[in-house]
Amino acid sequence: MESNFIERAKSSCALGGAIATISSLPRCVPIVHASGGCAQTLSATYNLGSGYKGPGYCSGTMTPTTSVAENNIVFGGEERLEEQIASTIEVMDGDLYFVVTGCQVEIIGDNAANVTARFQDPKSPVLYASTPGFLGDGFKGYEAVLSSLVANFITPVAKKDKKVVNLLGLMPGQDVFYKGNLANLVYLLGQLGIKANTFFGHDETVEKIKTYGQAGHNLVFSAIHGQQVAKTFEDSHSIPSITVDLPIGDTGTEAFLRAIAEPLKIPKVKLEEVIAKERSYYYGYFQRFLEIYGDLDYQRYAVISADINYAFPLARFVSEDLGWIPHLTVLNEEPEDPGDSARYAEKFKTLTAKVEAKLVFEANTGQLLKRIKESWPLNRNEKYYNQLAPLFIIGSSLDGSVAQKLGAMFLPISYPVTNRAILDRGYTGYRGGLTLAEDIFSALVSNR
Repeated sequence: MESNFIERAKSSCALGGAIATISSLPRCVPIVHASGGCAQTLSATYNLGSGYKGPGYCSGTMTPTTSVAENNIVFGGEERLEEQIASTIEVMDGDLYFVVTGCQVEIIGDNAANVTARFQDPKSPVLYASTPGFLGDGFKGYEAVLSSLVANFITPVAKKDKKVVNLLGLMPGQDVFYKGNLANLVYLLGQLGIKANTFFGHDETVEKIKTYGQAGHNLVFSAIHGQQVAKTFEDSHSIPSITVDLPIGDTGTEAFLRAIAEPLKIPKVKLEEVIAKERSYYYGYFQRFLEIYGDLDYQRYAVISADINYAFPLARFVSEDLGWIPHLTVLNEEPEDPGDSARYAEKFKTLTAKVEAKLVFEANTGQLLKRIKESWPLNRNEKYYNQLAPLFIIGSSLDGSVAQKLGAMFLPISYPVTNRAILDRGYTGYRGGLTLAEDIFSALVSNR
Protein backbone atom coordinates (compact mmCIF):
# COMPACT_ATOMS: atom_id res chain seq x y z
CA MET A 1 0.00 0.00 0.00
CA GLU A 2 1.37 3.41 -0.95
CA SER A 3 2.01 5.76 1.96
CA ASN A 4 2.91 9.42 2.09
CA PHE A 5 4.66 10.91 5.08
CA ILE A 6 7.43 13.40 5.79
CA GLU A 7 10.47 11.81 7.39
CA ARG A 8 12.37 14.08 9.81
CA ALA A 9 10.48 17.21 8.79
CA LYS A 10 12.35 20.50 8.98
CA SER A 11 9.46 22.34 10.58
CA SER A 12 6.93 21.80 13.33
CA CYS A 13 3.16 21.74 12.90
CA ALA A 14 1.12 24.95 12.79
CA LEU A 15 0.65 25.04 16.58
CA GLY A 16 4.40 24.91 17.11
CA GLY A 17 4.90 27.82 14.73
CA ALA A 18 2.18 29.76 16.53
CA ILE A 19 3.80 29.22 19.93
CA ALA A 20 7.24 30.21 18.60
CA THR A 21 5.76 33.36 17.08
CA ILE A 22 3.80 34.41 20.17
CA SER A 23 6.71 33.77 22.53
CA SER A 24 8.90 36.01 20.36
CA LEU A 25 6.51 38.96 20.57
CA PRO A 26 7.36 41.40 23.40
CA ARG A 27 5.74 40.44 26.73
CA CYS A 28 3.17 38.29 24.96
CA VAL A 29 1.77 35.23 26.76
CA PRO A 30 0.54 32.20 24.77
CA ILE A 31 -2.46 30.28 26.14
CA VAL A 32 -2.51 26.87 24.49
CA HIS A 33 -5.85 25.07 24.27
CA ALA A 34 -4.66 21.54 23.58
CA SER A 35 -3.46 18.38 25.30
CA GLY A 36 -0.85 18.61 28.01
CA GLY A 37 2.14 17.54 25.95
CA CYS A 38 1.67 19.90 23.01
CA ALA A 39 2.82 23.19 24.52
CA GLN A 40 6.06 22.02 26.11
CA THR A 41 7.06 19.65 23.31
CA LEU A 42 6.42 22.15 20.53
CA SER A 43 8.10 24.95 22.47
CA ALA A 44 11.19 22.80 22.89
CA THR A 45 11.14 21.99 19.17
CA TYR A 46 11.99 25.57 18.29
CA ASN A 47 13.73 26.63 21.51
CA LEU A 48 16.34 23.89 21.11
CA GLY A 49 16.32 23.51 17.33
CA SER A 50 16.87 27.18 16.56
CA GLY A 51 20.40 27.57 17.82
CA TYR A 52 19.07 27.52 21.40
CA LYS A 53 16.99 30.66 21.02
CA GLY A 54 15.36 30.14 24.42
CA PRO A 55 11.71 30.22 25.49
CA GLY A 56 11.14 33.95 25.14
CA TYR A 57 9.00 35.83 27.63
CA CYS A 58 6.61 33.01 28.53
CA SER A 59 7.07 29.71 26.70
CA GLY A 60 8.65 26.32 27.27
CA THR A 61 7.73 24.87 30.64
CA MET A 62 6.10 28.20 31.57
CA THR A 63 3.49 28.00 28.80
CA PRO A 64 -0.07 28.27 30.16
CA THR A 65 -2.12 25.41 28.73
CA THR A 66 -5.55 23.89 29.29
CA SER A 67 -4.05 20.37 29.17
CA VAL A 68 -7.35 18.95 27.97
CA ALA A 69 -7.99 15.35 29.01
CA GLU A 70 -10.49 12.64 28.05
CA ASN A 71 -13.30 14.28 29.99
CA ASN A 72 -12.85 17.56 28.08
CA ILE A 73 -12.77 15.74 24.75
CA VAL A 74 -16.02 13.91 25.53
CA PHE A 75 -17.96 16.83 27.03
CA GLY A 76 -16.13 19.77 25.45
CA GLY A 77 -13.30 21.94 26.74
CA GLU A 78 -14.73 25.47 26.51
CA GLU A 79 -15.24 25.82 30.27
CA ARG A 80 -11.69 24.64 30.84
CA LEU A 81 -10.41 27.25 28.37
CA GLU A 82 -12.35 30.06 30.04
CA GLU A 83 -10.92 29.01 33.39
CA GLN A 84 -7.38 28.94 31.95
CA ILE A 85 -7.65 32.38 30.35
CA ALA A 86 -8.91 33.93 33.60
CA SER A 87 -6.21 32.31 35.74
CA THR A 88 -3.44 33.18 33.25
CA ILE A 89 -4.40 36.86 33.25
CA GLU A 90 -4.44 36.82 37.04
CA VAL A 91 -1.11 35.05 37.48
CA MET A 92 0.97 35.96 34.42
CA ASP A 93 2.08 39.58 33.92
CA GLY A 94 1.72 40.19 30.19
CA ASP A 95 0.97 43.06 27.83
CA LEU A 96 -0.89 40.76 25.44
CA TYR A 97 -2.40 37.27 25.74
CA PHE A 98 -2.90 34.95 22.78
CA VAL A 99 -5.12 31.85 22.69
CA VAL A 100 -4.07 29.21 20.14
CA THR A 101 -5.62 25.80 19.55
CA GLY A 102 -4.41 22.26 18.95
CA CYS A 103 -5.82 19.39 16.90
CA GLN A 104 -7.94 17.76 19.61
CA VAL A 105 -10.12 20.76 20.48
CA GLU A 106 -10.51 21.74 16.82
CA ILE A 107 -11.73 18.23 15.95
CA ILE A 108 -14.40 18.23 18.69
CA GLY A 109 -15.51 21.73 17.70
CA ASP A 110 -14.67 23.88 20.74
CA ASN A 111 -15.52 27.51 19.93
CA ALA A 112 -12.32 29.05 21.27
CA ALA A 113 -13.03 32.32 19.43
CA ASN A 114 -16.30 32.76 21.32
CA VAL A 115 -14.65 32.02 24.68
CA THR A 116 -11.82 34.46 23.96
CA ALA A 117 -14.33 37.20 23.07
CA ARG A 118 -15.61 37.16 26.66
CA PHE A 119 -12.35 38.78 27.78
CA GLN A 120 -12.54 42.40 26.65
CA ASP A 121 -10.47 44.29 29.24
CA PRO A 122 -8.21 46.67 27.23
CA LYS A 123 -5.65 46.48 30.05
CA SER A 124 -5.31 42.73 29.40
CA PRO A 125 -6.10 42.21 25.70
CA VAL A 126 -6.69 38.60 24.65
CA LEU A 127 -6.47 37.53 21.00
CA TYR A 128 -7.23 34.22 19.32
CA ALA A 129 -5.93 32.23 16.34
CA SER A 130 -6.98 28.82 15.04
CA THR A 131 -3.74 26.80 14.78
CA PRO A 132 -4.41 23.03 14.76
CA GLY A 133 -1.43 20.95 13.73
CA PHE A 134 -3.27 19.64 10.68
CA LEU A 135 -3.48 23.20 9.32
CA GLY A 136 0.05 22.74 7.99
CA ASP A 137 3.64 23.47 8.98
CA GLY A 138 5.02 26.06 11.38
CA PHE A 139 4.71 28.86 8.84
CA LYS A 140 0.92 28.39 8.89
CA GLY A 141 0.90 29.05 12.63
CA TYR A 142 3.09 32.13 12.15
CA GLU A 143 0.68 33.51 9.56
CA ALA A 144 -2.42 32.74 11.63
CA VAL A 145 -1.05 34.54 14.69
CA LEU A 146 0.19 37.64 12.86
CA SER A 147 -2.96 37.83 10.73
CA SER A 148 -5.08 37.88 13.90
CA LEU A 149 -2.78 40.49 15.43
CA VAL A 150 -3.03 42.69 12.33
CA ALA A 151 -6.81 42.38 11.99
CA ASN A 152 -7.81 42.61 15.65
CA PHE A 153 -5.15 44.55 17.52
CA ILE A 154 -3.27 47.00 15.32
CA THR A 155 -5.02 50.38 15.19
CA PRO A 156 -6.25 51.49 11.73
CA VAL A 157 -4.70 54.79 10.66
CA ALA A 158 -5.94 56.82 7.69
CA LYS A 159 -2.71 58.74 7.11
CA LYS A 160 0.25 56.59 6.15
CA ASP A 161 3.93 57.34 6.60
CA LYS A 162 5.74 56.49 3.37
CA LYS A 163 9.04 56.29 5.25
CA VAL A 164 7.84 53.41 7.45
CA VAL A 165 7.65 49.72 6.45
CA ASN A 166 6.56 46.49 8.15
CA LEU A 167 8.87 43.48 7.75
CA LEU A 168 7.12 40.15 7.13
CA GLY A 169 8.04 36.58 6.21
CA LEU A 170 10.82 35.95 8.75
CA MET A 171 9.37 33.45 11.21
CA PRO A 172 11.02 33.28 14.64
CA GLY A 173 12.59 29.90 15.20
CA GLN A 174 12.10 28.63 11.66
CA ASP A 175 14.54 31.36 10.69
CA VAL A 176 17.30 30.51 13.12
CA PHE A 177 18.92 33.92 12.58
CA TYR A 178 15.72 36.00 12.69
CA LYS A 179 16.91 38.39 15.40
CA GLY A 180 20.19 39.23 13.68
CA ASN A 181 18.55 39.26 10.25
CA LEU A 182 15.95 41.78 11.41
CA ALA A 183 18.60 43.95 13.07
CA ASN A 184 20.63 44.01 9.83
CA LEU A 185 17.56 44.95 7.80
CA VAL A 186 16.65 47.73 10.23
CA TYR A 187 20.19 49.11 9.86
CA LEU A 188 20.22 48.81 6.07
CA LEU A 189 16.82 50.44 5.58
CA GLY A 190 17.79 53.11 8.08
CA GLN A 191 20.64 54.10 5.77
CA LEU A 192 17.96 54.96 3.20
CA GLY A 193 15.94 56.95 5.72
CA ILE A 194 13.34 54.18 6.11
CA LYS A 195 12.07 53.08 9.54
CA ALA A 196 11.40 49.33 9.78
CA ASN A 197 8.82 47.72 12.07
CA THR A 198 9.91 44.19 12.93
CA PHE A 199 7.38 42.67 15.42
CA PHE A 200 10.25 40.70 16.98
CA GLY A 201 13.16 43.15 17.27
CA HIS A 202 14.93 43.64 20.58
CA ASP A 203 13.39 47.07 21.21
CA GLU A 204 9.83 46.31 20.13
CA THR A 205 6.86 46.72 22.48
CA VAL A 206 3.19 45.81 22.21
CA GLU A 207 2.34 49.52 22.17
CA LYS A 208 4.66 50.04 19.21
CA ILE A 209 3.14 47.10 17.37
CA LYS A 210 -0.28 48.64 17.85
CA THR A 211 0.84 51.58 15.65
CA TYR A 212 2.01 49.45 12.69
CA GLY A 213 -1.07 50.52 10.74
CA GLN A 214 0.67 53.78 9.88
CA ALA A 215 3.25 52.06 7.65
CA GLY A 216 3.29 52.97 3.99
CA HIS A 217 4.34 49.49 2.77
CA ASN A 218 4.96 45.92 3.87
CA LEU A 219 8.18 44.22 2.78
CA VAL A 220 7.58 40.47 2.49
CA PHE A 221 10.80 38.44 2.34
CA SER A 222 9.17 35.42 0.76
CA ALA A 223 6.95 34.74 -2.22
CA ILE A 224 5.04 32.20 -0.10
CA HIS A 225 5.37 32.79 3.63
CA GLY A 226 4.00 36.04 5.06
CA GLN A 227 1.71 36.65 2.09
CA GLN A 228 -1.42 35.92 4.13
CA VAL A 229 -0.32 38.50 6.72
CA ALA A 230 0.38 40.98 3.94
CA LYS A 231 -3.12 40.44 2.54
CA THR A 232 -4.62 41.01 5.98
CA PHE A 233 -2.64 44.26 6.24
CA GLU A 234 -4.01 45.32 2.87
CA ASP A 235 -7.61 44.35 3.70
CA SER A 236 -7.62 45.83 7.22
CA HIS A 237 -5.26 48.77 6.85
CA SER A 238 -4.93 49.46 3.10
CA ILE A 239 -1.16 48.89 3.23
CA PRO A 240 0.32 47.56 -0.04
CA SER A 241 3.15 45.04 -0.08
CA ILE A 242 6.43 44.51 -1.92
CA THR A 243 7.68 40.93 -2.23
CA VAL A 244 11.46 40.53 -2.25
CA ASP A 245 14.02 37.77 -1.72
CA LEU A 246 16.01 37.67 1.49
CA PRO A 247 19.05 39.87 0.70
CA ILE A 248 22.38 38.19 1.50
CA GLY A 249 25.73 39.67 0.44
CA ASP A 250 26.57 42.15 -2.29
CA THR A 251 24.58 40.74 -5.21
CA GLY A 252 21.44 39.96 -3.25
CA THR A 253 21.43 43.19 -1.27
CA GLU A 254 21.97 45.42 -4.28
CA ALA A 255 19.07 43.67 -6.05
CA PHE A 256 16.90 44.20 -2.95
CA LEU A 257 17.74 47.89 -2.64
CA ARG A 258 17.06 48.57 -6.31
CA ALA A 259 13.76 46.65 -6.13
CA ILE A 260 12.39 48.75 -3.26
CA ALA A 261 13.83 52.11 -4.34
CA GLU A 262 11.07 53.11 -6.75
CA PRO A 263 8.00 52.08 -4.71
CA LEU A 264 9.49 53.63 -1.56
CA LYS A 265 10.46 56.81 -3.47
CA ILE A 266 14.13 56.62 -2.57
CA PRO A 267 16.11 59.33 -4.40
CA LYS A 268 18.55 57.81 -6.89
CA VAL A 269 21.45 59.79 -5.45
CA LYS A 270 20.72 58.45 -1.97
CA LEU A 271 20.37 54.89 -3.28
CA GLU A 272 23.71 54.94 -5.08
CA GLU A 273 25.39 56.56 -2.10
CA VAL A 274 24.23 53.79 0.26
CA ILE A 275 25.16 51.01 -2.17
CA ALA A 276 28.64 52.48 -2.69
CA LYS A 277 29.20 52.97 1.04
CA GLU A 278 28.07 49.48 2.06
CA ARG A 279 29.84 47.80 -0.85
CA SER A 280 33.09 49.56 0.11
CA TYR A 281 32.70 48.27 3.67
CA TYR A 282 31.85 44.77 2.41
CA TYR A 283 34.81 44.32 0.08
CA GLY A 284 37.14 46.20 2.40
CA TYR A 285 36.86 43.26 4.79
CA PHE A 286 36.23 40.56 2.19
CA GLN A 287 39.56 41.20 0.47
CA ARG A 288 41.51 40.22 3.58
CA PHE A 289 40.84 36.56 2.81
CA LEU A 290 41.20 36.69 -0.99
CA GLU A 291 44.90 35.84 -1.23
CA ILE A 292 44.62 32.67 0.84
CA TYR A 293 41.30 31.91 -0.87
CA GLY A 294 42.99 31.95 -4.27
CA ASP A 295 46.27 30.31 -3.27
CA LEU A 296 44.55 27.35 -1.59
CA ASP A 297 41.84 27.12 -4.26
CA TYR A 298 38.81 27.38 -2.00
CA GLN A 299 36.27 27.27 -4.79
CA ARG A 300 33.73 24.51 -4.15
CA TYR A 301 30.75 22.68 -5.55
CA ALA A 302 27.82 23.77 -3.37
CA VAL A 303 24.79 21.75 -2.28
CA ILE A 304 22.15 23.73 -0.41
CA SER A 305 19.34 22.15 1.60
CA ALA A 306 16.99 24.82 2.94
CA ASP A 307 13.44 26.16 3.06
CA ILE A 308 11.94 28.41 0.42
CA ASN A 309 13.03 31.61 2.20
CA TYR A 310 16.71 30.69 2.22
CA ALA A 311 17.28 28.35 -0.73
CA PHE A 312 17.65 30.83 -3.59
CA PRO A 313 19.33 33.62 -1.55
CA LEU A 314 21.99 31.14 -0.40
CA ALA A 315 22.47 29.74 -3.90
CA ARG A 316 22.85 33.26 -5.26
CA PHE A 317 25.37 34.14 -2.55
CA VAL A 318 27.67 31.16 -3.13
CA SER A 319 27.40 31.57 -6.90
CA GLU A 320 27.62 35.33 -7.39
CA ASP A 321 29.61 36.46 -4.33
CA LEU A 322 31.88 33.47 -3.68
CA GLY A 323 32.22 32.29 -7.27
CA TRP A 324 31.31 28.72 -6.35
CA ILE A 325 29.44 26.22 -8.50
CA PRO A 326 25.81 26.11 -7.24
CA HIS A 327 25.48 22.45 -8.19
CA LEU A 328 22.28 21.45 -6.40
CA THR A 329 19.63 23.12 -4.26
CA VAL A 330 17.24 20.86 -2.36
CA LEU A 331 14.14 22.76 -1.31
CA ASN A 332 12.76 21.31 1.93
CA GLU A 333 9.12 22.07 1.11
CA GLU A 334 6.74 21.89 -1.82
CA PRO A 335 4.61 25.00 -2.50
CA GLU A 336 0.87 24.28 -2.56
CA ASP A 337 0.50 26.04 -5.92
CA PRO A 338 2.48 24.34 -8.75
CA GLY A 339 2.78 27.79 -10.33
CA ASP A 340 4.78 28.96 -7.31
CA SER A 341 7.19 26.05 -7.80
CA ALA A 342 7.70 26.97 -11.44
CA ARG A 343 8.24 30.65 -10.64
CA TYR A 344 10.75 29.75 -7.92
CA ALA A 345 12.68 27.53 -10.32
CA GLU A 346 12.94 30.44 -12.76
CA LYS A 347 15.03 32.38 -10.23
CA PHE A 348 17.89 29.91 -10.59
CA LYS A 349 18.17 30.69 -14.28
CA THR A 350 19.37 34.18 -13.36
CA LEU A 351 22.57 32.85 -11.79
CA THR A 352 25.66 33.54 -13.88
CA ALA A 353 27.44 30.24 -13.15
CA LYS A 354 28.37 28.38 -16.33
CA VAL A 355 27.09 25.13 -14.84
CA GLU A 356 23.31 24.75 -14.55
CA ALA A 357 22.05 25.14 -10.99
CA LYS A 358 19.81 22.13 -10.33
CA LEU A 359 16.72 22.46 -8.12
CA VAL A 360 14.63 19.68 -6.57
CA PHE A 361 11.75 19.82 -4.11
CA GLU A 362 12.27 17.27 -1.34
CA ALA A 363 10.70 17.49 2.12
CA ASN A 364 12.21 14.24 3.42
CA THR A 365 15.54 14.85 5.10
CA GLY A 366 16.65 11.26 4.63
CA GLN A 367 16.48 11.64 0.84
CA LEU A 368 19.22 14.27 0.61
CA LEU A 369 22.01 11.76 -0.04
CA LYS A 370 19.91 10.07 -2.72
CA ARG A 371 19.17 13.41 -4.38
CA ILE A 372 22.87 14.32 -4.45
CA LYS A 373 23.81 10.96 -5.97
CA GLU A 374 21.07 11.34 -8.58
CA SER A 375 22.50 14.72 -9.58
CA TRP A 376 25.94 13.36 -10.51
CA PRO A 377 26.97 10.50 -12.85
CA LEU A 378 27.84 7.29 -11.01
CA ASN A 379 31.41 6.01 -10.96
CA ARG A 380 31.32 2.91 -13.16
CA ASN A 381 34.98 2.07 -12.63
CA GLU A 382 36.11 4.39 -15.37
CA LYS A 383 39.83 5.00 -15.67
CA TYR A 384 39.18 8.71 -15.26
CA TYR A 385 36.22 9.76 -13.12
CA ASN A 386 35.26 13.34 -12.33
CA GLN A 387 34.13 13.41 -8.71
CA LEU A 388 31.67 15.82 -7.14
CA ALA A 389 34.51 17.31 -5.12
CA PRO A 390 35.55 19.39 -3.35
CA LEU A 391 32.01 19.70 -2.02
CA PHE A 392 30.45 22.04 0.55
CA ILE A 393 26.96 21.40 1.97
CA ILE A 394 24.90 24.18 3.51
CA GLY A 395 21.86 22.79 5.31
CA SER A 396 20.54 21.93 8.75
CA SER A 397 22.10 19.94 11.57
CA LEU A 398 20.20 16.91 10.24
CA ASP A 399 22.30 17.05 7.07
CA GLY A 400 25.67 16.74 8.81
CA SER A 401 25.77 12.96 8.44
CA VAL A 402 25.37 13.28 4.66
CA ALA A 403 28.32 15.66 4.51
CA GLN A 404 30.37 13.19 6.54
CA LYS A 405 29.52 10.31 4.20
CA LEU A 406 30.52 12.36 1.16
CA GLY A 407 33.66 13.85 2.71
CA ALA A 408 32.20 17.33 2.29
CA MET A 409 32.65 20.45 4.39
CA PHE A 410 29.46 21.53 6.12
CA LEU A 411 27.75 24.55 7.66
CA PRO A 412 24.33 24.31 9.36
CA ILE A 413 22.16 27.35 8.63
CA SER A 414 18.59 26.23 8.02
CA TYR A 415 16.28 24.88 10.73
CA PRO A 416 16.94 22.80 12.76
CA VAL A 417 20.34 23.97 14.00
CA THR A 418 21.34 22.14 17.16
CA ASN A 419 25.15 22.28 16.99
CA ARG A 420 25.51 26.07 17.05
CA ALA A 421 24.47 28.65 19.63
CA ILE A 422 22.96 31.69 17.88
CA LEU A 423 22.63 35.03 19.67
CA ASP A 424 22.67 38.16 17.47
CA ARG A 425 24.15 36.54 14.36
CA GLY A 426 22.42 37.40 11.08
CA TYR A 427 23.15 36.92 7.38
CA THR A 428 21.08 39.66 5.73
CA GLY A 429 22.49 42.71 4.00
CA TYR A 430 26.09 43.49 3.18
CA ARG A 431 27.24 43.08 6.75
CA GLY A 432 25.33 39.85 7.19
CA GLY A 433 26.93 38.58 4.00
CA LEU A 434 30.33 39.20 5.57
CA THR A 435 29.26 37.17 8.58
CA LEU A 436 28.14 34.30 6.36
CA ALA A 437 31.40 34.43 4.38
CA GLU A 438 33.31 34.37 7.66
CA ASP A 439 31.38 31.30 8.84
CA ILE A 440 31.93 29.50 5.53
CA PHE A 441 35.65 30.35 5.43
CA SER A 442 36.00 29.25 9.04
CA ALA A 443 34.50 25.89 8.14
CA LEU A 444 36.99 25.59 5.26
CA VAL A 445 40.03 26.14 7.47
CA SER A 446 38.70 24.43 10.62
CA ASN A 447 40.73 21.24 10.10
CA ARG A 448 44.03 22.87 9.23
